[in-house]
Amino acid sequence: MSYKCLQCGKTIEKIEGRVRCPYCGYRIFMKMRPKVVKRVKA
Repeated sequence: MSYKCLQCGKTIEKIEGRVRCPYCGYRIFMKMRPKVVKRVKA
């Protein structure tokens, strides 16, 4: 699972222990969504 820091924009693969960006120290992340589009036949 990868996350993106909302302040510096760096991508982090895993968050271990404390929830802070290792680059800037910001504490708010966004979960990255896969670019796969799921199509369901209705």
